[in-house]
Amino acid sequence: MISIRENSVSGAERPYNNLLRRLSTADYALIAAHLVQGEAAPNELLYNPGDDVEIVHFPCGPSLASYLVANEDGRDVETILVGREGAVGGIVSQGYLPAYTRIIVKFGGPFARLHVGRLHAAKAKSATLSNVFARYADCMLAQIFQSTACNAIHSIEQRTAKWIIAAMERTNGEDVVPLTHEQLATLLGVGRSYTSRVMQTFKAEGVLETRRGSILVRNREALRRRACLCHEAVKNHFEEVLRGVYPTEEAQSA
Repeated sequence: MISIRENSVSGAERPYNNLLRRLSTADYALIAAHLVQGEAAPNELLYNPGDDVEIVHFPCGPSLASYLVANEDGRDVETILVGREGAVGGIVSQGYLPAYTRIIVKFGGPFARLHVGRLHAAKAKSATLSNVFARYADCMLAQIFQSTACNAIHSIEQRTAKWIIAAMERTNGEDVVPLTHEQLATLLGVGRSYTSRVMQTFKAEGVLETRRGSILVRNREALRRRACLCHEAVKNHFEEVLRGVYPTEEAQSA
């Protein structure tokens, strides 16, 4: 499980997680005393399939968590990324249900966490807090639906551009994204050689450069033109259901 030091979070020091910041002052007060936060390293395991889901993990700042589904050939395929717009584990359940997928820390950094029982108790006290998490669960489901459709109909090039943009927006809009060819291959559900060929094409076109353990985006607009519209569809749904929660360049500049 995640190695987070047990530092309590006061109400005045709300973590840099947009879902937590979306809560009203009164609703946040119901859970503030029970939140703990700390640092998590890349690839740290949060849950394996079958584990009891006892903790809700909130990525903060540039941190990212990832859902992976194991396949019969032994490969894990990434389904969705979750950054500071949300949380993983026990979002809608009301008990210690088993995890269905593997959940890992994709990009290390700050995380806040909350015991599922504490969240359930807070939901029971506040319909508005319960509503926020129900709306987030709807947004997460939309992400999963869109990812399924994207994998079925869009090219590897389109999906590569989409994933890089999604990671870039969640890491404070930085041009350097800590993604390796191997990680991209997992995101895409393809072999590393396919990913390397796409990356070489993007490099030849001046869209990006690869560095050791990261990608440097040279031309954002060119990258967006090569991406499918799946990421935009998810962002638009977030804006309809939970306005201001999904990271955008406009929100970051503000």
